[in-house]
Amino acid sequence: MMLQIRKPDDMHLHLRDGAILESVVAASAADFGRALVMPNLLPPITTGAMAAAYRNRILAALPNSSTFKPLMAIYLTDETDPAEVKAAVKCGHAVAVKLYPAGATTNSTSGVTDISNVRGVFEALAETGTPLCVHGEVAEFDVDIFDREKVFIEKVLERIRAWEPRLRIVLEHVTTAEGIEYVRSNRPRVAATITVHHLIINRNHIFRGGLQPHNYCLPVAKREHHRLALIGAATGGETSFFLGTDSAPHLATDKECASGCAGIYTAPVAVSCLAHIFEDAGALNELEKFASVHGAHFYRLEPNSEFIELRKRETPLQDVGNPIVGDDRIVVFDPGFDLHWEPVRKEENANGR
Repeated sequence: MMLQIRKPDDMHLHLRDGAILESVVAASAADFGRALVMPNLLPPITTGAMAAAYRNRILAALPNSSTFKPLMAIYLTDETDPAEVKAAVKCGHAVAVKLYPAGATTNSTSGVTDISNVRGVFEALAETGTPLCVHGEVAEFDVDIFDREKVFIEKVLERIRAWEPRLRIVLEHVTTAEGIEYVRSNRPRVAATITVHHLIINRNHIFRGGLQPHNYCLPVAKREHHRLALIGAATGGETSFFLGTDSAPHLATDKECASGCAGIYTAPVAVSCLAHIFEDAGALNELEKFASVHGAHFYRLEPNSEFIELRKRETPLQDVGNPIVGDDRIVVFDPGFDLHWEPVRKEENANGR
């Protein structure tokens, strides 16, 4: 069985930099036409010039024949100049601005401490029609980690939208039924990305058979009814929900330790997992919309003109292998079930396979 879809877009991707970038970028480029690359490096990507330089590093790390296009975002800080944002957008160096509440996730210490400090940026984004992408969690320790998305929507997102109702917002990696309903109630100006791993795991998977560091991410996976709400939104053909894998590579030694990093690396198996999920939901006909169309439309882009084919194998895919970085490795997400849908790579088509 074969399935052809437009080449997907990954509207939330971490590629890191340096040796990790060089080890992981080809996996995303193999199956995706474009990706919105997150700016939370050290130091963060806070200007258009930095975004352009980072984009060049990504392009330099790609295979020679790749047509993959990285889309860049500016990291919002308390000191971000609205004029800098406008200039970066006008020059094409950035297509979005990313709001990380300070301390909410990986490399977010330079994030926003008080949204009142960046009200001028929200106005600039509204004027230019540029999306604000938000890591939708509060960072306060006294708020339960499983409630931080809900509290963010109530106390932060609603405040931003009251200030600037014209603003176009992406609630990144939505994880709760409440988040899904919020997007539905406020579309078309509010949309959400949904990750592959949040469609597959609930919070039990973090603790099954002992602590599972490679199932730990932020926002953390939630209860099963939230996961089912995500599946309903992803597979239901709703235009305000689209793919953003939040694929986040970390060295294994930084995950398998006393204070392990948050992040799940899904890029090499993302499309195969999605085909499994959509087939299981009886919604293979909706896969292209979720992965390749809705995100492009929200970012006011044309869907990719290239297509990919997915082949359903009788035998499951073999281990895709973990990328090696020096003496370490990056562990690829294990969905916990056999994968039978396999993207047909360009090199396979060239060899007549």
